[in-house]
Amino acid sequence: MFSRALYVGRFQPFHLGHLEAVKYILERAEEIIIVIGSSQHSHTLENPFTAGERVLMVRLALDEAGINPSRYYIIPVVDLDVHGIWVPHVVSHVPKFDVVYTNEPLTRRLFMEGGFKVEPIPFYK
Repeated sequence: MFSRALYVGRFQPFHLGHLEAVKYILERAEEIIIVIGSSQHSHTLENPFTAGERVLMVRLALDEAGINPSRYYIIPVVDLDVHGIWVPHVVSHVPKFDVVYTNEPLTRRLFMEGGFKVEPIPFYK
């Protein structure tokens, strides 16, 4: 079992697939860091919710699912749109972690290039 896992997403909105991903990750890690990515974007068709609304959405969903708040962190992180410095930027904003969970190809590649262990997440059916 990992000590702490990282899970990055925009969560526009946080849906059942995301919730199942969090549950899956928490079966494999003691704690999860949920990064609200692109936190500076809101009020557009692609990013309708503010970072604060997304944090609240995630927290309420996890609370309703009975997930102990001591097992998760929810941290908004501004997106830099510069691939070469994005991973160090994320790392500088979050506690230490052992593994990254993602199915997003670019996120997978960037964290692997940064020397991190990266694991896939089964898709919710």
